[in-house]
Amino acid sequence: MRTIGTGLHFEDLPVGERFRTCGRTITEADLVAFVGFSWLTEEVFTNLSRREGMALPPRVVPGAMVYAIAEGLLTPAMQGTGLAFLHAELDVRAPTCVGDTLHVEVEVTESRLSSRGDRGLVRSENRVLNQRAETVLVYKPLRLLRRRGADPISRSTEA
Repeated sequence: MRTIGTGLHFEDLPVGERFRTCGRTITEADLVAFVGFSWLTEEVFTNLSRREGMALPPRVVPGAMVYAIAEGLLTPAMQGTGLAFLHAELDVRAPTCVGDTLHVEVEVTESRLSSRGDRGLVRSENRVLNQRAETVLVYKPLRLLRRRGADPISRSTEA
């Protein structure tokens, strides 16, 4: 399985193609910033005392944050080629904690040309794994990607 770099086009992602991202460690500062801007202020994320009474005593992070980090790890793969994020199914499988290092393993499950022909639709199964190779989140996005050689689409027509 190769590690991705930048700008995968529709043609680079046939059904069965697999790749993985680099890893990223979640810090306490990451959690504080995410909870602050998203306002996910549940005590399981914000209360550092009395952890023994909580369902998850370690310093857990929201599933939404795990998903956001996964998408950030994948962004280089779509730099300049990604046109739209159209849909996703998401399943949180296990807790993620401050100090965990995540990476994403991607397998393309659907790849077809759009009706316009200058772009294609790609669906994948994205598994987010921690440093112990445990799957913590799985999501299946459908994306619209530019085809190789297609003229860049102007910003005024991307909506």
